[in-house]
Amino acid sequence: MIIRSVRARRGERLGPLPGDDLLADARSLTHAITIRRPAREVWPWLVQMGAGRAGWYSYDFVDNGRRHSARSLLPGLQQVSVGDVFPALPGVSEGFVVLRSEPERYLVLGWRSPTGQPIMTWSFVLEEPEPGSTRLIVRARGGADYRPPFGLPAWTVKTLVPLGHAVMQRKQLLGIARRAEALPQGLRAQPEATVAMHENA
Repeated sequence: MIIRSVRARRGERLGPLPGDDLLADARSLTHAITIRRPAREVWPWLVQMGAGRAGWYSYDFVDNGRRHSARSLLPGLQQVSVGDVFPALPGVSEGFVVLRSEPERYLVLGWRSPTGQPIMTWSFVLEEPEPGSTRLIVRARGGADYRPPFGLPAWTVKTLVPLGHAVMQRKQLLGIARRAEALPQGLRAQPEATVAMHENA
C-alpha cells in the first residue's frame, strides 16, 4: 500500500494563494497533494462539494450525516458562482460561501460573520507542474474574529483545531485524488447522467 503525502512543499506553504488578501493577520494551514489527472478533470470534484450536495469527501460520519460522499460527477452541480453556498452540514442553510472562483484554477470559499465579512477562508488551488498532473493546494486561514467550532474554548485555535483540520483535510485530499484518478482519462460530467465510479474510495 502506497502512503500518499498531503504535506505542502515549502514554496506552497510560504507563497501567496488566491484569497489570502481577504484576511489580514490570519493564521494559515496549508496542505497539498499530487493528482495524476489534469486540472480540468479535478475541478468538477471541487465545485460539487458541500453537505447535501456531493459531500466533502472526508469523514462522512462527521460532516455529511453518515451519507457517503459522491463517487460520481454530478452534472447538476457543475456551475458555480460567487455567493453560492456550500452547506457545512446536512439540513442547514449556513455554510461556506463562494468568494472567488476561476474555472480549473481556483475556488475560494469563506465563512462570513453576521456583518458579511469573511472570518475564515478555504482556498482550493489547481496547478499543473506537468501535462496530465495536478498539484491541488488547499489553504485554510482564520482571521482575528474566527472562533473554534462546537463551542470549543479560544485556546484550541492553536492546538486542537489545527490537529482536527489536518486529519479532515488529509482525508478530503485523498478522497478527491482517488475519485479523480478512478475515472478514465478525459471523462467528465455528462449532461444527462452521472458518471459511475469504478472503485470505492
